[in-house]
Amino acid sequence: MFQFRIGSKCRETRARVGEIRTGRGSVETPVFMPVGTKATVKAMAPFELQEMGAGIILANTYHLYLRPGHEVIREAGGLHRFMGWPGLILTDSGGFQVFSLSTLRDVSDEGVTFRSHLDGSAHLMTPELSVEVQEALGSDIAMCFDECAPYPCTVEGSKEAVRRTLLWARRCQYAHRSPGQALFGIVQGSIFEDQRIDCARELVSMGFPGYAVGGLSVGEPHGEMYRVLDAVVPELPEDKPRYLMGVGYPPNLVEGVARGIDLFDCVLPTRNGRNGTLLTRRGRMNIKNLEYERDFRPIDPECGCYACRNFTRAYIRHLFRSGEILASRLCTWHNLHYLLELMGYIREAIRSGTFADLRKRFHEDYQDGSDRT
Repeated sequence: MFQFRIGSKCRETRARVGEIRTGRGSVETPVFMPVGTKATVKAMAPFELQEMGAGIILANTYHLYLRPGHEVIREAGGLHRFMGWPGLILTDSGGFQVFSLSTLRDVSDEGVTFRSHLDGSAHLMTPELSVEVQEALGSDIAMCFDECAPYPCTVEGSKEAVRRTLLWARRCQYAHRSPGQALFGIVQGSIFEDQRIDCARELVSMGFPGYAVGGLSVGEPHGEMYRVLDAVVPELPEDKPRYLMGVGYPPNLVEGVARGIDLFDCVLPTRNGRNGTLLTRRGRMNIKNLEYERDFRPIDPECGCYACRNFTRAYIRHLFRSGEILASRLCTWHNLHYLLELMGYIREAIRSGTFADLRKRFHEDYQDGSDRT
């Protein structure tokens, strides 16, 4: 069972509040999905994610196919049981990782022959195998295998990636046999609006239960991302969820929601947390900077996360300088809490008719790259 219901809409923008319902449970949208690449959200335990309000996470087909292997996870009773996560799981197709992590790739209409980044072993990832792996993992939402064109790329290169993405989408749809799992199509087309529109229309004609916009947040300017979304979102069904892949930078979340996006994911909050970069309402701050050596305030005085309730900037900086694991945990905790809370504020603002005001205030307050306090 997979259903998507829209509850509230913003009059000034395309923002909307919805609910995804599955046989396992439900989650409100718009929502940010923490990334659990290898069947774990780095530095966090499942119960901690639940306590901060996460209802759905993302896991990675490419990584789990290589290690421990999808058959191992199938024998364990599926990914939810394997990793002890009771919420929803979305698995990506492995397409992006095949192109970004593996070596000696050979791309054809059949699939992608590649060598593992772990041990150099050779593999052929096809649309059918991607679906097989995701069905074995038992995720609630699976993604079609697609070809993600690099940025920048030529018109011809992007057009070929779109052609192959559509070919593979049909094969994924044909191969997919799991009634309890929703399979989403992925719109490609780089920054070329006509290609994005053509790809979206063809995917919509196939009748997927949801649609993703892939191939953005790969190096293009933010304005280009917004331009592509402005072109492609109107082509996607109003009554189906829309997923912007690989996006977690706070201003992009706000602007993505304004353009009608319902689902987001990104490694940014966990990766930045492990490196000491923290997200706050006034922008990013590097907790390792000397200025925080004797700063006994919380990371963000307005934040109610575990790290901000119990520890100071000076203490967390000390943990980083001492090489303590707790530093990464606390910063990751804060960053994930910040994004999940931001999405909660956004949902409430849409319901109350104040999203346009929230959007304006957010951009006034959020100073990119600053260490403002």
